[in-house]
Amino acid sequence: MWQKTWQSGQRATLFNKLENETEQWDLIIAGGGITGAGIAREAARRGLKALLLERRDFAWGTSSRSSKMVHGGLRYIAAGDIKTTVHSVHERERLMYEVPGLVDKMAFMMPHYKGRFPGPLVFNILLGIYDIFAGRRYRKKLSLKEAKWVCPHINEKHLIAGTQFTDAITDDSRLVIRVLREAQEDGAAIVNYVGVRHLLKQDGRVVGVEVEDALTHQCRELKARVVINATGVWVDELRSEMAKEKNIRPARGSHIVVPFWRLPVAQTLTTFHPHDGRPIFIYPWEGRTVIGTTDLDENAIENVEASMTREEMDYLIGVTRYQFPSAELEEGDILSSWAGVRPLIASGALSPSKEKRNHSVWDDNGLVSVSGGKLTTFRLIALDVLSTASKYLREYENKADSKAIFSPFSPENSLFAGLPSYLKKRFFGYYGKDAEPLVAGANRSELNLIPGTRSTWAELRWVAANEAVVHLDDLLLRRTRLGLLLAKGGMVYEDKICAICREALGWTEKKWTEEKVRYQQIWQQHYSVPA
Repeated sequence: MWQKTWQSGQRATLFNKLENETEQWDLIIAGGGITGAGIAREAARRGLKALLLERRDFAWGTSSRSSKMVHGGLRYIAAGDIKTTVHSVHERERLMYEVPGLVDKMAFMMPHYKGRFPGPLVFNILLGIYDIFAGRRYRKKLSLKEAKWVCPHINEKHLIAGTQFTDAITDDSRLVIRVLREAQEDGAAIVNYVGVRHLLKQDGRVVGVEVEDALTHQCRELKARVVINATGVWVDELRSEMAKEKNIRPARGSHIVVPFWRLPVAQTLTTFHPHDGRPIFIYPWEGRTVIGTTDLDENAIENVEASMTREEMDYLIGVTRYQFPSAELEEGDILSSWAGVRPLIASGALSPSKEKRNHSVWDDNGLVSVSGGKLTTFRLIALDVLSTASKYLREYENKADSKAIFSPFSPENSLFAGLPSYLKKRFFGYYGKDAEPLVAGANRSELNLIPGTRSTWAELRWVAANEAVVHLDDLLLRRTRLGLLLAKGGMVYEDKICAICREALGWTEKKWTEEKVRYQQIWQQHYSVPA
């Protein structure tokens, strides 16, 4: 029986256990982002013997670097992509219902300026269709006064009104962990820092994989009925062993994070960049304000961190100064940045923004690959992949179902009664069943918010000890977001973070120093203001 937790120090044990696994896996999934997590979740609850491997950390790639939005794709209606919009809106509603606290409704506002497209009439017609797909009315007209109230400092020149609509916001890497934990509960084996090196083949058919532990460089051969390639933007890398075609168009999207007091917005402002007319979002997230995203072709895709360029930074500051001139935002206001690379399916469009967001699935004689798609529709992508893989799986019932992604639970610990409602909601959404032991093991003082964030020290302690943390960047950039929300990548609280790591992870003083140096190099190069 595979462990249903990732307690500190177990990762090496999990890798060694792979060598002793005598039975063939039903499926081995390469890729620990939201797509791979969704596939593991749907496979495990159908009784399949599933193994998920991630060569870096869970959500290390695109799934921790998105715009954090679970949205229906309003602009896809205008592009005529009705199917993607309908599916996305339905999945958005499902996620808001199943995991409040992790996927929450977010109000969006489109400001309307005299003589500028879109006007209130056209935009409200579009939103009417959007609301029909959702099965409820979200849209609302905002007066000039209301528009200025929800977005202080907004450019008032020729502003006539605003229109409010609804999508949702999340913490993308926490969503990945929640889905992986659900998969674990149903029996999936899930290991990070283990990558698929090569495919094993017999008579031209894929029958397994050769894997390598990224920390020890030990290798193993594992057999499977089908191998799932869910490596996102890197999908062509593994698929090249079976097919010569390349279908992925990598596109970089970058964001900057500033203190909320420097740019206070009560809801997401969606606007168009004055330079190229591209849609940009300026929105509140985790106690800060985020501006993004860019959309540029990324030519060189390697197993390395993506980074924002100075040109992208100037681009994002430029739209902010245009839309909020009185805020006078400057480079020195930026707390952090992040850049992610989207796996778009190439169609020959002139720019990445024009490419559709549909996913594609390829079957190469035992290797089923998937890429593209949206964070919002990860469940539907997983079902599509399993449908394609079903011919390799015995006794697999190839049909969709309406079961919940996330298992319901009711906490029994009396400590929950004393928590403020916002913490209860957050803990339930972010941690599910793990919320109970998290609170039970916390000191009362650790349940206070870390200044400038919506996180608590209790969360940091819990995830360090129980969520497969190997490196400091796993802890500060993905399990929590302190590296994005706090000055110096969170190192303003170095002593506190050090104490928790040494206790929860068993790190020596030497190990802490090594991890701190490594983390600071990563943060400075890829998450700070670009040099």
